Amino acid sequence: MQLRKDAKVALIKRIPLFKHCSKKELGQIASIADELDLKDGAMLTREGKGGREFFVIVEGSADVLKDGKRVNTVHEGDFIGEISLVTGQPRTASVQATSPVRVLVITSRNFSKLLDGSPEIQRKILLATAERLSDATP
Repeated sequence: MQLRKDAKVALIKRIPLFKHCSKKELGQIASIADELDLKDGAMLTREGKGGREFFVIVEGSADVLKDGKRVNTVHEGDFIGEISLVTGQPRTASVQATSPVRVLVITSRNFSKLLDGSPEIQRKILLATAERLSDATP
């Protein structure tokens, strides 16, 4: 069953990267998010590999692995890959589904097109990123 646009917006609204975006802007972001159903055991990301997409877990769960060891588990509403989406840096961890998983996926290509066409969204994401970096600095 496909999510309605307002359900996608509600999931995307919870992501710190998009916290300054208006409802209309969140709708624009939701419009580029595709739904995918993945099988138990599917690899969403691989540590050290380039990241070309960002995931929001809609249903199911997945383990976050560093050097092959589980360091976290993500569930409904959690998200992964936002750093690689923004920076293009390699993945900092692998993520493997531990059940059938439904995800929203935003590809870097669609994300770049959105930002190119909307400097206001781009500015708000930059602000959220800067805030996150300053919060991480002692």
